[in-house]
Amino acid sequence: MRITDLRVYLTRAGTGRTWVFVEVDTDEGITGLGEATNSGGGGALVVGRALEMLKDDLEGQDFSEGLVGEDPEHIDRIWHRIYRRFGTLGSRGFATTLASGIDMALWDIKCKALNRPIYDLLGGPVRDSVPVYSHIAPASNIEACVADARRQIALGYQALKLDPFSPEMGQHHRRYIDGKISPAAAAHALELMTELRNAVGPEIELMIDAHGNFDVSTATQLCRMMEPVNLTWFEEPLQPESLDAMRQLRRNTDINLCIGERQYTRWDFAPYLQEGLVNYIMPDICWTGGISEMKRIGVLAETFYVPISPHDASGPINVTSGAHVLMNVPNIYRLEMTDHAREAYDNVLTEPLDIRDGHYHMNGKPGLGYELDHDFIASHPDPQWESMR
Repeated sequence: MRITDLRVYLTRAGTGRTWVFVEVDTDEGITGLGEATNSGGGGALVVGRALEMLKDDLEGQDFSEGLVGEDPEHIDRIWHRIYRRFGTLGSRGFATTLASGIDMALWDIKCKALNRPIYDLLGGPVRDSVPVYSHIAPASNIEACVADARRQIALGYQALKLDPFSPEMGQHHRRYIDGKISPAAAAHALELMTELRNAVGPEIELMIDAHGNFDVSTATQLCRMMEPVNLTWFEEPLQPESLDAMRQLRRNTDINLCIGERQYTRWDFAPYLQEGLVNYIMPDICWTGGISEMKRIGVLAETFYVPISPHDASGPINVTSGAHVLMNVPNIYRLEMTDHAREAYDNVLTEPLDIRDGHYHMNGKPGLGYELDHDFIASHPDPQWESMR
């Protein structure tokens, strides 16, 4: 079997973000599907163009062999070639996002050829379904946020996440400057989380996502402030560049910490695990290198008895690929998704995801188990992508 074509789709499905999908064709008529969504800052356009660049050899450029003509079953070989190709540009983050979409598509092809779901080839299921957690909103309105939490609990969700600092700090996401928050915004966050805990009771798990917006002293203060809320975790309190900063925070708080959406490979996660700096990790399967690298990170984390919980800021193939890994990996917490995006997830697929009772129920079909709805994709393009083409 040989790769014959690669196609990239950028679509606006209704979440306000552009989702990036890739399809890889073969000479045996099997097509594999992957996702390489990158949110914010025009990243989707960069990734989309770079994915197209992987199709064919680049004339006169070294280390630039294309995918057409390659055997799609050589998943690890292709993964490493993409990862090392952009070593001087930055393999972690950029190249791993490219590798993610291709990797998912190659696993989809391999398992379709064998007529088995991906989790079967990862070692088989260790559970019958994948537990999920969802997001609640709006953080600016305590009453409405509590109502949304109650609505989702009634649907079966047992774990919920939000950024209670976002009414003030949302403007600083990806624009980090000084890492501070006003006393009024901090007080609002504590009131919101306290009201949520009182409303949902002690059995529902609550998590905070801080989006890396704080410096060490502010993060320490906020972690200590939130201790009475009994959080499952406090996520991304700091920017990802400084391991020393995380060491300092770990020494000064007992709250469970979670990082990972901006750590990309097993090499990035290793020091956090080795030093016991985090209680949970959350690699993004669209950014870390796809199914192959998520499995490797899961195995690494298992040796430290740390659960993984794949991050999702993307589309349904992100969620589905993560679910395949979590069907197999023993050391899991939950799979991230958001009930607010359920309609958008289903819009781009030919059949809906089966998420109910707080779990993702796999459909058992070969490969990923899902295909793109090309009519919807064609009618909902990203406008900048269309203008570039």
